[in-house]
Amino acid sequence: MRRILFIWPVLLLTLLACKGEKADDGGVYQATDTLPMLITQIQKCSRLYTAEVKVHKIVTHDDVIRLKGSLLQKDFNFKVPLGERKIAIPMDATLKAYIDFSQFSEKNIERSGDKITILLPEPKVVMTSSKINQKEIREYVALARAHFSDAEMANYEQQGRAAIIQSIPQLGIFEIARENSARILVPMLTELGYQEENITIAFRKQYGVGDLKKLLEIIP
Repeated sequence: MRRILFIWPVLLLTLLACKGEKADDGGVYQATDTLPMLITQIQKCSRLYTAEVKVHKIVTHDDVIRLKGSLLQKDFNFKVPLGERKIAIPMDATLKAYIDFSQFSEKNIERSGDKITILLPEPKVVMTSSKINQKEIREYVALARAHFSDAEMANYEQQGRAAIIQSIPQLGIFEIARENSARILVPMLTELGYQEENITIAFRKQYGVGDLKKLLEIIP
C-alpha cells in the first residue's frame, strides 16, 4: 500500500518566489525575453520538493526446519514437527522527491524556432524515515524453536528497506517530480512569449533501478 502526497503549499510558495519580485513602485517584476533572465529566475527555485510518498510494506519470513536424507535408496524431505517459525513485520517509510535548480544553466535549455525544451536537473529521492510498527508484528514460534533475535529483526528491516528502494521507479515519483516542476516553469516561459503547446519539460533520461544509488539519499 502506498500513498502519494502532492506538496501543494511548497509548490505555491516556490511559484511565488520564482516568478515575482517587488519592484520599487510596488508592482510585480516581469521577466524579459532573455536567456540569462530565464536562467536566473529558474535558479531562484533552488531545491524544489515535488512529492511525498508514504509506503507501507509487510516483510514476511517463514523459517522451517526440514529433515532431508535417504533411506533404503529413497529420498525423503519433510518438516520437523514443532520446528516452524513465521513472522510478519509491518514497515512504514517516507520518501520525498526534489529537484535542485541552483546549478541550472544554458545546458538545460534547448531551443528550436518557437519551441523550447527545459531539461530538468537530476531528481533526488530522500528516504526521510523508515520504522517497524512494533505493536502490529505477528509472530508464530513452535515449541522447539527460539524466538526471533534482535539481529534477525534488524536484518529483516534492512530487507524491507531494500525492497522499498527497489520499488521507487514503479511508484511514479519521478513523473510527479516532472509534472510539478512544469507547474513552476511553464508560467515563466509563457510570460516570455512561448506558447504552452511549444514548451516541453523533461528529464534527460528515464530513471530506473540502476540509478537509485546515485539518486537516493537516506536520512538516519
